[in-house]
Amino acid sequence: MFRNQYDSDVTVWSPQGRLHQVEYAMEAVKLGSATVGLKSRDCAVLVALKRASSELASYQKKIIPIDDHLGISIAGITADARVLSRYMRQECLDYKYSYDTYHPVSRLIMLLGNRMQSCTQRYDRRPYGVGLLVAGYDERGPHIFEVVPSANYFNCKAMSIGSRSQSARTYLEKHINEFVDCSKDELIKHGLEALKGTLPSEDLLTNANISIAVVGKNEKFHILDDKENSQYVSLIDKRPPPPGPPPSGAGPGSSQPPSVDKAQDEKDRAAEKGPVDPIPDVAMET
Repeated sequence: MFRNQYDSDVTVWSPQGRLHQVEYAMEAVKLGSATVGLKSRDCAVLVALKRASSELASYQKKIIPIDDHLGISIAGITADARVLSRYMRQECLDYKYSYDTYHPVSRLIMLLGNRMQSCTQRYDRRPYGVGLLVAGYDERGPHIFEVVPSANYFNCKAMSIGSRSQSARTYLEKHINEFVDCSKDELIKHGLEALKGTLPSEDLLTNANISIAVVGKNEKFHILDDKENSQYVSLIDKRPPPPGPPPSGAGPGSSQPPSVDKAQDEKDRAAEKGPVDPIPDVAMET
């Protein structure tokens, strides 16, 4: 097998007009565990699915606080996310020192996009292999931004990135008109329902493998603890029992359990038939 001769440098274009290094970084985001971001009129919520590398390892951190009004959720290479989160923290600190107020979210995302694009223009750098969902609140209200390794960023009402995120996006598109008037609790429930579709069939949502963060009006960015997570998961797991016919012998006039009635019926049938003759032994020919 020969290597692709156009993927060794991020500044070399293939004959089809593609930058393979940037495409590889985009694929790294699709391999990360899923995360969902959505907003209402007063708050923004991030819900992320945590993943453990082995049974002996702890769950990987998925939501990173940046400032009191801002935080990010990641999908992709965690080391790249730490570098970008450190850059965002420094920008927020510099802005607060200079203007004594919070950094506007849209302006910070523009600076972050410029930082990420510089790695797609220089031959000595590689693109950041991580996708970000940014949740923030400023004087313009709540925000959900998606930032991708190609340095594109999008202002979203709701979004999901990561592995199997298409099913979550389908759920979000179906309920997109309900999010504006939702309360914080209802918004978290919608996020968990969307995240549930990204799970393999044998896995379940638990308070250990999810992470929830909220920011909003008069509410600083904070990550919910395990006790609060378990309360929301229990609300999602509640389902009414499936309808079905009542068991035999369990009517209102029955005085005995169904199992006792069934055993008594079998005894009565055996008594009516009488004793059963034993099967005679048959000599086998040799």
